[in-house]
Amino acid sequence: MTIPREMQAMLLERAGTKLRAAALLVPEPGSGEILIKVAACGVCRTDLHIFDGELAQPKLPLVLGHEIVGHVATLWPGVAEFAVGDRVGVPWLGWTDGTCFYCRSDQENLCDHPRFTGYQIDGGYAQFTVADARYAFKLPEVYSDAEAAPLLCAGLIGYRSLKLAGDPHRLGIYGFGAAAHIIAQVARAQSREVYAFTQQGDRQAQDFALSLGAVWVGGSDAMPPQALDAAIIFAPVGALVPAALRAVRKGGVVVCGGIHMSDIPSFPYDILWEERVLRSVANLTRADAREFLALAPKLSVKTSVSPMPLAAANEALERLRRGELTGAAVLIA
Repeated sequence: MTIPREMQAMLLERAGTKLRAAALLVPEPGSGEILIKVAACGVCRTDLHIFDGELAQPKLPLVLGHEIVGHVATLWPGVAEFAVGDRVGVPWLGWTDGTCFYCRSDQENLCDHPRFTGYQIDGGYAQFTVADARYAFKLPEVYSDAEAAPLLCAGLIGYRSLKLAGDPHRLGIYGFGAAAHIIAQVARAQSREVYAFTQQGDRQAQDFALSLGAVWVGGSDAMPPQALDAAIIFAPVGALVPAALRAVRKGGVVVCGGIHMSDIPSFPYDILWEERVLRSVANLTRADAREFLALAPKLSVKTSVSPMPLAAANEALERLRRGELTGAAVLIA
C-alpha cells in the first residue's frame, strides 16, 4: 500500500466552531501501534458533545471520530495481531495503562488513565489514523465498511448497556437512534419485548422502532402498558431518569447509556425505593467488543446508515443534532 505524505482531515480547532478541512501529515505509528487507511467513520452523539464543548479538555486541535473502519497500512515491528491489508475497527476506548487497579481487575473500561479515540487520540474524520493494536478489532465480513462503523460505539455501548440491565423480558429504550436501533434487534433476537420511547410526536422514529419489532411505542413521558423489567436511556436527557424509574417494576433496573447527560432533576424517593437500581455505563472492554462483534452476525443484526463524504462532516453533525437521521451517519474517507 502506497502511503502519501499528506492526508485530508476535518479538524476541530475550538469547541463550538465548525470543523475545518485541512491537509495534515499522515501520522506514523509508534510502539505497539498500527497505521490505518480509513474507509469509513461513524458519526456519534459523543462527537457532538465534544464539538459543543460539553466534554471538557479534549486534545485540540483534534480529529474527531471513534467508530473507525479501515485497513492496516503499516504497523510497528513486533505487532503480531494484524498484517498489512487487514480490515480493522477502532472504538472509543483507545488506550489503557494496564497497571491500575481497574485494569488489573478486568475493569479496563474504568482505567484511571485512559485515552479515548477522537478525544485524546486523533480519530477517524480523516484519511489515515493511528491506533493501539490492543484496541483494534477484526470485523465480521458480512458488513460493508459503512455498515460496520456503527457497531463500534452504538453497538458496543448499547450491548454493554443491555448486559448491565440484567435479564429483562420487558425492556424499555429511551431515545431511538443509532444505539437503540442495534440493541433493539439484539433484544428481539433474544426473545425480549422492546418498548420504545421517542420524542413526542416523532412518528419517523416510532415507525422505525415498530419496523424493528418493538411491541409498543410512545412519547418519552408516556407510561408503558405494563411495568418494565429494565430500561436503557440513550438520549442525553436527565429528565428521562425519573420517567424511566416510574416505568420499571419493583426491583427493576434503569441504565444510563450515554457518556454525557443533562442534569437529572430531583425526584421523590418512592420511585427509586423497592430496590429499583439506577446505574451508568462507562466505555467498554475488549471482551465486550469481541463478544458483540461475534454475536451481531449470528443474530443477523443490520445497521441503518446514511453514507456521507468526509467533507460533509459538519452537515452530518448538524443532522444528528436536529434528529434527522434514521440510524447513523457514516463518513466515507
